[in-house]
Amino acid sequence: MGIVVGYLATPEGRAALGAAIEEARQRETRVVVVVSARPDEPEEQRAAVEAELEKVRAELASSDVDHEVRLLTGGDVADDLIATAEEVGAQLVVLGLRRRSPVGKLILGANAQRVLFDAPCPVLTVKPGPA
Repeated sequence: MGIVVGYLATPEGRAALGAAIEEARQRETRVVVVVSARPDEPEEQRAAVEAELEKVRAELASSDVDHEVRLLTGGDVADDLIATAEEVGAQLVVLGLRRRSPVGKLILGANAQRVLFDAPCPVLTVKPGPA
């Protein structure tokens, strides 16, 4: 059981992490942070991801929420989130969405759409606050 959150080092990713921590507190459960990386990612990029994950781990540790951080290298974000949600018996998946133009609102991102349709549990989508 737990809350699964897809994380990127973006305002949307930080908003999703914050919402997941708050949901985990309310539900008294753990947070499983999923970060997807491409298997062919350059070493410099992988080092930057690892450095960002240290910040995420620190934030989670200070939140006093039971947590796990997973760096997955399957390369498909939606598959990684769905598989993790199924594996842990997730109560909720949390995704950050970016603001879109009026035309862009007609089309939801492909990964977000797949997670919304295929997740084995409810999906909470959040947007970052005003910049």
